[in-house]
Amino acid sequence: MDPFKGDVWKFGDNVDTDVIVPGQYLDAPITEIFPHVFESINPAFAKEVKKGDIIVAGKNFGCGSSRENAPSALKEMGIGCIVAESFARIFFRNAVAIGLPVISCGDVSSRFQDHDHASVNLSKALIENTTRKTVTAANPLSEEMLRIIEKGGILNLLKEAKE
Repeated sequence: MDPFKGDVWKFGDNVDTDVIVPGQYLDAPITEIFPHVFESINPAFAKEVKKGDIIVAGKNFGCGSSRENAPSALKEMGIGCIVAESFARIFFRNAVAIGLPVISCGDVSSRFQDHDHASVNLSKALIENTTRKTVTAANPLSEEMLRIIEKGGILNLLKEAKE
């Protein structure tokens, strides 16, 4: 599972689920949502994001409604990991539940710029900016959360336990 390596897409504070996935696309199939992810704050994102890229954000990432399609769209688009100074609680829980790697790190947004390259080691709770050659300690995830993320979500973990 570790480490996640990719180019950084940087976002600020209070990025809500309506910014991640605009409300008018809530009932659309997930692949039809992709072109609209972050369109109001970074129209280039959906066209240029690559599998494995990493989102670095400020405080309260994923605030707003409890829509599961926001973390689901990011996972299905191939986002490798999201590192934020803090997350809205329900977004964080939804992300872990579907196996989208997320981790908080107090001052991470000051350590990255768009298109820097990052390496994120969830199990060691280390965030590296390989462009600027800096390493920052993140808030460690519990063993249970790491296991859920490693298995690709709670449903996969439960299927495995049933077998």
